[in-house]
Amino acid sequence: MEESSRDAAQVAGWTIDDDFDLDGFLAQPLVARVATVGRSGPGVRPLWYLWEQQAFWWLTGGWSKLGQLLERDPRVALVVDTCDLERGEVLQVTARGSACLQPFDAARARRWGERYLGPDERHWRRFQGGVFDDPTTRFVVLDPIVLRARDLSY
Repeated sequence: MEESSRDAAQVAGWTIDDDFDLDGFLAQPLVARVATVGRSGPGVRPLWYLWEQQAFWWLTGGWSKLGQLLERDPRVALVVDTCDLERGEVLQVTARGSACLQPFDAARARRWGERYLGPDERHWRRFQGGVFDDPTTRFVVLDPIVLRARDLSY
């Protein structure tokens, strides 16, 4: 059962500004940027994510070094933000914790696909017969131990 943003404000280590709609903000098809620790230092990568069960979920597989990086060091930091200069709206969610690899879940992958590519799966060419059928495809889940949701609007 998914908890609401109001319940999320009670999670230890989470700070959510008053009137910040965490679930509503993270339900948008925005791009997250995830920082990892590699052998040569930190790295940042953009990715598409789902926010479900108060956790961030994204795909990885053989096409990416992400799985290997997380097996060596699962610590990650993540940011999702928007900046609308015309309206003066600046919103951000930052999170930290240890990410873990999970088996591929076709139903979750379809929700992820609909979110970014729309409901017509005919437009998902790169992912059907590719990412979704690749036996190395897995989900990464970040259950944040620290999360900060801020409204920095002016």
